[in-house]
Amino acid sequence: MRSSSRADAHSDRRYRAEGLDEFAGWIEELLRGRGYDIDSPRGGGRSKLADDAGVHRAAVSRLLQRQSMPDLETMRRIAAVLGVPLREMLIRSGRLTEDDLPVVAGGGHPAAGDGHSALSPEEAARRMGVPPELRELFAKVARQFLPEGD
Repeated sequence: MRSSSRADAHSDRRYRAEGLDEFAGWIEELLRGRGYDIDSPRGGGRSKLADDAGVHRAAVSRLLQRQSMPDLETMRRIAAVLGVPLREMLIRSGRLTEDDLPVVAGGGHPAAGDGHSALSPEEAARRMGVPPELRELFAKVARQFLPEGD
């Protein structure tokens, strides 16, 4: 039983590493396409992105060096700077799936009876792996981005 658990953990780490590599590669393409010089040592593209997004330079470096996935707030800020919907960032990062964040014609939330139910901030936190002790805080912050009445 123990070796199976180790194998599962190893497989999970490998899957996350592959996902991080794919996500970071996609971000790099976006950055280059928007004129950020991330390839030359003194180009300053990483620092400029961090400054433009108002995030720590270390968070940008860890992402581009494939060391860690950015947190939700960092992802939201980078998405805004790069002009990418946060939905796409979350899906491409592997944090959520297209089923978790359905697109509805005309924007807004899925209509009742359409086969999808709106994902609550608490459920989003759970699915993204937010630690239980931080889920309430996550939900409170997430509600600030929802339309009135949700």
